[in-house]
Amino acid sequence: MQDGRDSESPWKASSDRQTEREAKRVAVLRTAARAFNETGYHNTSLDDIARRLNVTKPTIYYYVRNKEEILFECVRIGLEMLDEASNDVNGHGGSAYDELIVVMRKYAEIVTMDFGMCVIRVGEEPLTEESRRTLRSLKRGIDRKFRRLIERGIKEGSLAPCDPKIAAFTVAGALSWIARWYSPNGGLSAQDIAAQCIDLLMNGLGKGGPSGEVRPPA
Repeated sequence: MQDGRDSESPWKASSDRQTEREAKRVAVLRTAARAFNETGYHNTSLDDIARRLNVTKPTIYYYVRNKEEILFECVRIGLEMLDEASNDVNGHGGSAYDELIVVMRKYAEIVTMDFGMCVIRVGEEPLTEESRRTLRSLKRGIDRKFRRLIERGIKEGSLAPCDPKIAAFTVAGALSWIARWYSPNGGLSAQDIAAQCIDLLMNGLGKGGPSGEVRPPA
């Protein structure tokens, strides 16, 4: 039975138009994130982003209000991806050690991607104080999840006793720094880099003495 609409009509259903618009908006944001990562936020103009997309500058304004909104959205998406990485793993079985490894692997992968890299290379500093507060709240949430996971590992004995706060800062800081120097054209893939960094973080550099403590330099 026909619903009265011409199947050949050039007008898309409202839901289809909304989906298409959102896809194009994400394309604008992703292109902008890539430009920010490569040349810096202040050195990237809306004209630059439009040229990369092969569209006019007014077209950009159909999806975003200004460059600041673009950066806010890029960082927000990156932080939400990092936050979701923990949600996908925490409490789904296995030891805290195993879960931490998976979260670290996902974290390292995300910071080598456009939005995740933008969190580290650009961040929230160019934004207004209100926008910075919103994004820093997301960062605190990610930090709390790292701490809780480490605390659980210490309690169950799968992780060595340590200060969860310092441990969380160290892990997130080391993995985040990958975004600063990672190059997709480098000799190692993002997965290889993540594996080596995680191995160093979990097992350390020193062999340690008979007591298991790291020996001081001679």
